[in-house]
Amino acid sequence: MKVAQTSDNQLDPLEEQLVGIHAKTAPYPAARSWSGGRRRILGKGPLESYTYHVMSRTCGGEVFWDDVEKEALRRLLWKMAEFSGVRLVTYCIMGNHFHALVEVPKREIWLERFSGEGGEGRLFEHLRTLYSKEFVGLLKQELEELRRLGMDTLALARLEAIKKRFCDLSIFVKEVKERFSRWFNKRRGRRGTLWMDRYKSVMVEGKGEPLHTMAAYIDLNPVRAGLVEDPKDYRWCGYAEAVSGSRRAQRGLSKVTAKPVDGWEQAGGAEAYRCLLFSSGVEVKDAPNEKVVRQGVTAEEAREVLQSGGKLSASELVRLRVRYFSDGLVLGSKAFVEGVFQENRDKFGPKRKDGARRVRESSGALFALRRLRADAVR
Repeated sequence: MKVAQTSDNQLDPLEEQLVGIHAKTAPYPAARSWSGGRRRILGKGPLESYTYHVMSRTCGGEVFWDDVEKEALRRLLWKMAEFSGVRLVTYCIMGNHFHALVEVPKREIWLERFSGEGGEGRLFEHLRTLYSKEFVGLLKQELEELRRLGMDTLALARLEAIKKRFCDLSIFVKEVKERFSRWFNKRRGRRGTLWMDRYKSVMVEGKGEPLHTMAAYIDLNPVRAGLVEDPKDYRWCGYAEAVSGSRRAQRGLSKVTAKPVDGWEQAGGAEAYRCLLFSSGVEVKDAPNEKVVRQGVTAEEAREVLQSGGKLSASELVRLRVRYFSDGLVLGSKAFVEGVFQENRDKFGPKRKDGARRVRESSGALFALRRLRADAVR
């Protein structure tokens, strides 16, 4: 993801605070766990992948994250999922805890991408998603030296140790928590443990009603907490990110809707998942006095969504795209945006020849100075 910059090549204020999250590093030393041996149920059968709901909370639930910190954790979840070889189906980051629905493939199947001619080179390139150029270079030198000395077995063992880091639920969650803790403590000027305990996990059947139920439970967290009335309006959940146009979030939820990976909008995945959310998230009331005992969407809201087939209007989609876009966006007719671009040519690179970019979700009359990208910074 490109880092947003101001016209004088300074980092966007939010990006400046998130630099540590994007930094490429060497491996962190293993942290010792004092939580005891919480039992884990992990898939060991014939399936090619297994799905898990994981959740972790801050110490006593007393440390609360601001918007920048939620954004940092959101980015870190995606970054570590890409490196670890797992699929982030959906997620929700609340004030003092997070949920993630994660599909973990069998390691031997996933590792086939690094086999055959050029496989080791592809492995080194993959390591660059997380580790620094310097670290990867030193690793290459180390392997070359071992092989030069005839220690091929040691070189192979070194590579195998790296490969064991992939497709492992515990390592994925552990690294997310450790990396976020280091960044968070540095930002807040604090020391000590951030997380209350090891993460909790539940194995979920990766299809049908069990998967639907768990995904909806996660994305409806901000509604049940009374933060928003519609999950699409909560910035830090997988559904809102998918609606905003993020392809990776849409690919994750395509597993839930069983629609084609590239068919989130064209094949009805967006509508299907929205109907699922609203049919699952109706508030619960105490029958005698109609007091709400569990927050959620109202029955009237659910009916409206189901009657519309889960469709969002073009204006709603545009609003969501804009809300997820960076500050300084110019929005208007093609002539207006082009005029602003021509007046500010010195603020763009020499390769930029024109300014107006059509907003895909609009009727064709709405243009922006940049393409609306879900991963851009607000």
